[in-house]
Amino acid sequence: MKREIMQDLLKWQETKEKKPLMILGARQVGKTYIINEFCQKYYENYIAINLLERTDIVLLYNNELSSEEKFQRLKVLINFDLEKENTILFIDEIQESESLIADLKFFCEKHPNINIICAGSLLGVRLKRSHFSFPVGKVQMLTLYPMNFLEFLWAFNEDLLIKEIKKAFNNNKPMDNTIHEKALNYYRLYLITGGMPESIKSMLNVEKDVIKYDTSILKNIMESYFKDMDKYVLSNSEALKIERIYSSIPAQLANEANKFQFAKITAGAKSREYMSSLDWLLASNMVHLSFLVSLPEIPLKGFIKEENFKLYLNDVGILNQMLEIKTVDILMDNISLYKGVIAENFVATELTSMNYSLYYWQSNGIAEVDFLLYTKDGIIPLEVKAGDTVQSKSLYTYKEKYHPKYSIRMSMRNFGFDKEKNIKSIPLYASFCLKELQ
Repeated sequence: MKREIMQDLLKWQETKEKKPLMILGARQVGKTYIINEFCQKYYENYIAINLLERTDIVLLYNNELSSEEKFQRLKVLINFDLEKENTILFIDEIQESESLIADLKFFCEKHPNINIICAGSLLGVRLKRSHFSFPVGKVQMLTLYPMNFLEFLWAFNEDLLIKEIKKAFNNNKPMDNTIHEKALNYYRLYLITGGMPESIKSMLNVEKDVIKYDTSILKNIMESYFKDMDKYVLSNSEALKIERIYSSIPAQLANEANKFQFAKITAGAKSREYMSSLDWLLASNMVHLSFLVSLPEIPLKGFIKEENFKLYLNDVGILNQMLEIKTVDILMDNISLYKGVIAENFVATELTSMNYSLYYWQSNGIAEVDFLLYTKDGIIPLEVKAGDTVQSKSLYTYKEKYHPKYSIRMSMRNFGFDKEKNIKSIPLYASFCLKELQ
């Protein structure tokens, strides 16, 4: 499947003095698949090793040998000339060897001609809790997220639809209603599948027949996440805390307080008891963090209120599975109050895939703007509406107070621009166009 990260991989390949590349990302987002595709397509000589299978290599790097001695023995173990021209090495599940991660500095400094890509399950967690010094400045890092809506449309070969969406976004003019409805139907399908490649592949295989779509795929991915919580933790009690935070997120998103509350996890829960568990979830890329800002000015990060934040799941399909919403109810928009929660989480994942940091704004608890975008036009408020009703006192309150260049409202409505209110209307399915504002 076509992924946007391929362009980043090609940029890395073209760099003359490239550093080892490390791909971070949650389980099942397609790291191994896209790296294999890249290596096979753009290199003549390619070898992949999986450290879950190659315990001999893990043992080698546990030895107290010099980095050069380990390197020479590595070549013998894999029987491959890593220094040959147009050659690349892919080390999967590299989190199994902290010493090999540390030795990436050696490869960068002593063997810069060797092309190395690394990836692994919960690699972000392992890096944060590593006992070895991380080779800061000697490794380039990229993050792969679940497939976003643009990549979802690519999977269905909807290039012409993408072109029309981008055209309407730039012109601020509505698309033909039949095309608009087609795009909305794809948006609803995406809410069902989410961005996990295996889930999208299942929808492709059944030719968008929702009845035949295999809902067990997302359930299995959720189960693998919970198993990871048991495997990559310091104790059983920490695993329980991580699971409690994660499981509470769907309900927390509907919280009237509009922020994550530790007291909602279990009765009497305190933030200090759960902070390391929250750090684990953030490092795993299983959740996204959005901070409340006290003042929507540049730089937004300078005005965050660290005690006030929201958590979003990294995949809207998993969110719907956790909520146990039937696929037919998603297609029929029969989701009642949670429709807004789902749309907001969808936009959060889309923004994250475009490398927007997530921020939101509140005014004395009576007004709230869902997202603040730091763009080439300054700080732009973005409000998410799940349906066709788009009235919002919060957005007007923000506009009167801070006078942004314009505001954005995302909903199920067609494209448009209200010159009187200075609001750019964007359908939810056009979220990927927001990248053009950066």
